[in-house]
Amino acid sequence: MALQHGNPADLLPVHWKTQITAWFAEDTPSFDYGGFVVGDSERTATLYAKSKGILAGVPFFDEIFAQAGCSVRWHLKEGSIVDPGSSGKLAVATVIGPVRKLLLGERVALNTLSRCSGVATKSRAMEELVRKAGYTGILAGTRKTTPGFRLVEKYGMLIGGVDGHRHDLSSMIMLKDNHIWARGSITDAVKAAKAVGGFALKVEVEVDSEKDADEAIAAGADIIMLDNFDGDGLKVAARSLKQRWVGKREFLLECSGGLTADNVGTYINNDIDIISTSSIHQGVPHVDFSLKIDH
Repeated sequence: MALQHGNPADLLPVHWKTQITAWFAEDTPSFDYGGFVVGDSERTATLYAKSKGILAGVPFFDEIFAQAGCSVRWHLKEGSIVDPGSSGKLAVATVIGPVRKLLLGERVALNTLSRCSGVATKSRAMEELVRKAGYTGILAGTRKTTPGFRLVEKYGMLIGGVDGHRHDLSSMIMLKDNHIWARGSITDAVKAAKAVGGFALKVEVEVDSEKDADEAIAAGADIIMLDNFDGDGLKVAARSLKQRWVGKREFLLECSGGLTADNVGTYINNDIDIISTSSIHQGVPHVDFSLKIDH
């Protein structure tokens, strides 16, 4: 888990703060009428968690209020479990600044923190389920993230303890069915990818049969994604491929899609090196937070 080895905020690129500036521009494109009503006297607000989950998104929350001219003091650390219990709310942080700036940043900050924490919560829960089921490989997310919000969602996956998978088209070369059909063959597609990706980029090929998997492995693919295999078919194919190529080629097997909290027990297969799933970041419930001016 990333949290065990350092501060995840140190992963964020130089330009990430400009995204927050853009969020402010979207939310307040001209006059802040409500801000005029309340003025700019200094006030204190408390961030409350109102549902159970994993706290994730601290650097985004901090920067939102920093750009608004406010300061944040946290009472819990990134990755902590927040549980309001029977009281219905738990104080997580204190925010201090001009009252209109507190309200200016409120919705942007809550939306970001709630979404990021929701992804982390679902990721942590699925990670725990697959480990209890005996899986020893890698649990990963996917690139099916919200446009403009990928950095936040990938960050949430890391806080939840899962692999974020490739971040973009430049991170790894993944050849899916459309790539193969457009190029003409798996072998030609892999050769073309290797020619430009060089030694630094892995090449992954999506296949829907053992025959296609064999062609991809023979062509030099680093990762084989077994697509549209049912549970039993997946186990048979994975075992067959590992046995057939042992000592001949090094490769990883990935399966994607179909994993849910309800089918973990039948889905798990340790011949599969990577299980990727969008269920940990698409359509996940948010963790409920609110920000209230102290009065």
